[in-house]
Amino acid sequence: MKFGFIRTAAASVNIKVADCIFNSEEIIKSIKIACENKAEAIVFPELCITGYTCGDLFMQQSLIESAVKSLKHIIEETASCDIISVTGLPLELDGKLYNCAAVSKSGKLLAVVPKTYIPNYNEFYEKRHFESAFLGIKEYDFFGDKVPFSTKIIFAHKSKKNYTFSVEICEDLWAAVPPSSYHCPAGAYIILNPSAGNEITGKAQYRKSLVSSQSARLICGYAYACAGDGESTTDVVFSAHSIICENGKTIAENKRFNNGIIYSDIDVDYLASERRKNTSYHTEDDGYIKIIFDQSENNAELERFVDSKPFVPSDENMRKERCEEIINIQAMGLKKRIEHIGCKNVVVGISGGLDSTQALLVTHKAFSLLNLDPSGIISVTMPCFGTTERTYQNAVKMCRILGTTLLEINIKDAVLKHFEDIEHNPNIHDLTYENSQARERTQILMDTASKYGGFVVGTGDLSELALGFATYNGDHMSMYGVNASVPKTLIRYLIEDTAINAKEAGLKEVLYDILDTPVSPELLPPDKDGGIKQVTEDIVGPYELHDFFLYNMMRLGFPADKIYYLAGCAFKDRYDKKTILKWLKMFYRRFFSQQFKRSALPDGPKVGSVSLSPRGDWRMPSDACVRIWLKSLEGLE
Repeated sequence: MKFGFIRTAAASVNIKVADCIFNSEEIIKSIKIACENKAEAIVFPELCITGYTCGDLFMQQSLIESAVKSLKHIIEETASCDIISVTGLPLELDGKLYNCAAVSKSGKLLAVVPKTYIPNYNEFYEKRHFESAFLGIKEYDFFGDKVPFSTKIIFAHKSKKNYTFSVEICEDLWAAVPPSSYHCPAGAYIILNPSAGNEITGKAQYRKSLVSSQSARLICGYAYACAGDGESTTDVVFSAHSIICENGKTIAENKRFNNGIIYSDIDVDYLASERRKNTSYHTEDDGYIKIIFDQSENNAELERFVDSKPFVPSDENMRKERCEEIINIQAMGLKKRIEHIGCKNVVVGISGGLDSTQALLVTHKAFSLLNLDPSGIISVTMPCFGTTERTYQNAVKMCRILGTTLLEINIKDAVLKHFEDIEHNPNIHDLTYENSQARERTQILMDTASKYGGFVVGTGDLSELALGFATYNGDHMSMYGVNASVPKTLIRYLIEDTAINAKEAGLKEVLYDILDTPVSPELLPPDKDGGIKQVTEDIVGPYELHDFFLYNMMRLGFPADKIYYLAGCAFKDRYDKKTILKWLKMFYRRFFSQQFKRSALPDGPKVGSVSLSPRGDWRMPSDACVRIWLKSLEGLE
């Protein structure tokens, strides 16, 4: 698959305890099904060839020999399948019995990995039968070939540099220091785990947490295949709880107590990017061997979910929690600044738009935390050529409801005088016409702050900063920008959350109307009906696209062509590829050309994993060239 995605499968098959012949046929069927579904790797449960619950039958030579014959049969029958298979079975070597995972592909056994930690507590008594893996690496003769036998093996694709994996078995993950803690620093990006944990109340959530947290800790993909109901016997029940995680996120999980195969596309290039950024992630491959395998490109279409709103949690409860958290972070940051300066007043420019609304709500909360009178919030509305009645009235109503001090300063005459001074024709509605208004407003805010002994709270958001959609030394500037790391797609939900919880009479209605108003700087005269003529997204493109581009470029470090591909998946029902490409090119051009504005940003609270602060997350030369990013988009139309 393109762009570093590796289709990985975890299977729980129908088995019969101690019936290797039946079990091997079920495994063969599953491998072929997974291959048809273009999986590149599949992991089966622990000891699935014999069944995990064989007990003292593991000491029977007949069962051990049957398991080996069945493995050979599986490898031969799937020789035409271009897929990595990890299959569990018992193997007797040097007079000891080991719980093993056989790694095979295209009719060849690549290696055998033994289990390191052998449980011997509660319902588990593996030490009665199995030996723990020894240190070091040995080779044994399997089916006429010398095959490595060790836990310290990295399996690596011949040409895809980040397509690497290692194996650990069941209890290995539950140990204090799992073998995967060494596998990943040694170079593995995916861990495949054949497991056979039984089911008891509450264990499923713990298991899922364990797999997820290990994938986060090691910045890896983790596929965990658990034994199903065919294993259920005597005193234990198995639930076929298979899980696939990627860097702490569960990307596939089956419904328990149902055998079958789950699939997901693990993004190893993303994992590599995350490891590069994490300077505390140290690599160490001492004592490991690398087994190289080849595999043709499967040309599968991406099937995993691609979130079109990566900054916004899709789960309603999680989104509500996130909104409350972000507003608190914003308010606490502003509270500290007010306390440190020791002022009682702050100045906020109010337009009736999303950003200034959120800034005012955050400021109001900060004043509440400080037990300050909201009248100390000097809300300034500055009507001019493009101000509409709708936004003006919403701004006025909101300030009065919140109890702030409202100043109305019409700037038309001042801007017209400025046009006269610089000899600009006011009938020419160009950049000068627009920027003159923005800078006049900022001057008024700054001077008002001086008059009241306060400071200016900035309103610009992360999306605008990314695109440079702000007037330098105009709305670009403040003493503290509370929205600096909040993207436009998220601000809507923050305001909506405040509206839902609003206690002040009339505030909910005003906020919902603001949410329903098109995003606009209102710098051009209204249309003939008095409505907003200048819609921001008509100029720079949809913010939902730009936020998607920004997250995938900055947070995930993806190249431009991969972002284009993912955007096509995420927005396939909303935008055609030509439209996506058009705005993606604009995003890159603006992002690179407008860095000089970001290099001079005021302080502002970091609320999420993406920030453009020049003092923290993003340090970029103002004159960096965009050529290689745009070049990678050539020919995609």
